[in-house]
Amino acid sequence: MEKGGNLREIKSLLEKFTNAHGISGFEDDIRELLEKELEPYVDTMRRDCMGNLIALKKGEGPSIMLAAHMDEIGLMVRYIDDNGFLRFVGIGGWFDQTLLNQRVVLHGKKGSIPGVIGSKPPHVMKEEDRKKPVKLDDMFIDIGAKDREDAENLGIEIGTVASIDRNFVPLANGKVTSKAFDNRAGIVILIEVMKRLSKHKIEANVYAVGTVQEEVGLKGARTCAFGICPNVALALDTTIPGDHPGINKTDSSLELGKGPVVTVADASGRGLIAHPQVLKWLKETAAENDIPYQLGVGSGGTTDATSIHLTKEGIPTGTVSIATRYIHSPVEVLDTADIEACVSLIVKAIERIDKYFENC
Repeated sequence: MEKGGNLREIKSLLEKFTNAHGISGFEDDIRELLEKELEPYVDTMRRDCMGNLIALKKGEGPSIMLAAHMDEIGLMVRYIDDNGFLRFVGIGGWFDQTLLNQRVVLHGKKGSIPGVIGSKPPHVMKEEDRKKPVKLDDMFIDIGAKDREDAENLGIEIGTVASIDRNFVPLANGKVTSKAFDNRAGIVILIEVMKRLSKHKIEANVYAVGTVQEEVGLKGARTCAFGICPNVALALDTTIPGDHPGINKTDSSLELGKGPVVTVADASGRGLIAHPQVLKWLKETAAENDIPYQLGVGSGGTTDATSIHLTKEGIPTGTVSIATRYIHSPVEVLDTADIEACVSLIVKAIERIDKYFENC
């Protein structure tokens, strides 16, 4: 398939997976979609006790684990008041102001229920109110219920989860916007890599893993890496660029459209310091195949790679990410050309993995 066709397929998969819902701990719908997409390209597939999806394309060479987390950040109902309004907690890392006045979908026991995160209109705000940011603890969800009993009859209870009600939309110049590119972008990369690897013989054992609960502590990656214990691992995720107003290039030199990001270190080294052999493997593969890439050093968040590389006696691990604007908001933005370049890099790297890692 030519590049234009690849980009169309990437956009189609991004739309399918970002329009679906699956917050941390409730990834079932995403896992079912991923199972259907991966099934033609792998030899075996199973779910573990945590809910991770583990697919394997068998080979006789070194084993590699490709990990993309299935979960998105979301909300959980903690209280239903007498008038039927819902108080909630955040599941994952929210900046409170991005939630204000958003539409949400509550995933109740009787099905999906639409709702809105309400706030006081400006007409009745006092001057001091206008100057204060609204905290998540002061927000509430309005589903149109008459009272608590009505909300419960609609299928809402303590512990009901909610996700943002936003759909995938193309922007100009190959860019797209949606909720949950963190980390449905990684899921799409995972699918495309396995699809392309299926077309020819690969020596490596390739584990394609959709992990759970990354946004709340890298939990699924920890348990499935212990079970697989691969020779090498790559986490597939998103990362923060510095190419828009409000952020300085000194905070992030990364840009959309300049290729995938190979992480050198994240969280100032408290998370992952990438294994030198993994960096060598990825950088040399990119150079020899004229694939654009960027190097990333971050002081903030981390990825599944942190849990993976500390498993058992240690696993050589790296992270390959897509620069994505406005991460952990309902309007994330990325460039689909970066996903295509990322897929190409990983496929080419796996084709030559035996030059860098041994099966042990």
